[in-house]
Amino acid sequence: MSARRRRARRAGVAVVVAAGVLVAGTVGVVTALTRLNPGPPTAQQCVAELDGTRWRLSPDQAQNAGLIAATGVQRGLPARAVTIALATALQESRLVNVDYGDRDSLGLFQQRPSQGWGTPEQVQDPVYATGRFYDGLVTVEGYEDLPVTEAAQAVQRSGFPDAYAQHETRSRAWASALTGWSPATLTCRLDEADPAAASADAATARVHRDLGALPVVADAAGALLVDTSALGAPADRTRLDWAVAQWAVSVAQPLAVTSVAVADRTWDRVEGAWTPSETPVPAGTVRLTLAG
Repeated sequence: MSARRRRARRAGVAVVVAAGVLVAGTVGVVTALTRLNPGPPTAQQCVAELDGTRWRLSPDQAQNAGLIAATGVQRGLPARAVTIALATALQESRLVNVDYGDRDSLGLFQQRPSQGWGTPEQVQDPVYATGRFYDGLVTVEGYEDLPVTEAAQAVQRSGFPDAYAQHETRSRAWASALTGWSPATLTCRLDEADPAAASADAATARVHRDLGALPVVADAAGALLVDTSALGAPADRTRLDWAVAQWAVSVAQPLAVTSVAVADRTWDRVEGAWTPSETPVPAGTVRLTLAG
């Protein structure tokens, strides 16, 4: 090998070594900076899955969806009614209980006090607003067989009657989960629960607000046992157990719920998923564990 070729080869090796050192150094710097300045935490979110597709809501939207669905379950309404109600609230307020709107429209369903929906205070109460929507929906003849947009428009009389249709699939996914027809399909990934926010009394009050006067007692470990037997017929017991369980997941953020157990499955706040339970929960019961 000539002297010139040897020099060129040595130069090439030096360049490769230098490049390797530079890359390694850069990776080291990036790693160090990442450790010192970690990126923003993963956004909290809740998901309902339908036919392999995941439909996301924020925790605030999810708790409002939970109320709307639970009201339908408590009234014995079909899942189709819940789908229509959710699609309406998504279009009107993005499922957020807002204190503003077009003209005097307010709340989840943007109901107008001037049009006889109630006082401003009433239509901003999500329980009242949801009940008023269902009161109107059940008077629409054949609403279960109507397209979502037609059924919603018959109640709302919106200036944009076709807009509700865009929310149908998302609403159907959430309605199916929250009425118990799609078990173990509603999950939430949430930040660590604050024990100071956990209150058995507050959790019991939310059960009664959304689902009616279901018995709630604490077990020996301090978990809350919700008796679902007052909901629906015994033949629907499994479905209604899942309806209550997935409702509980939808309100896990405000109530500082860390786990929900139903039948032989448990949702865990840290994992954000349903997994097999070591100890099954008896039929007619849903167990909620709060932070603490």
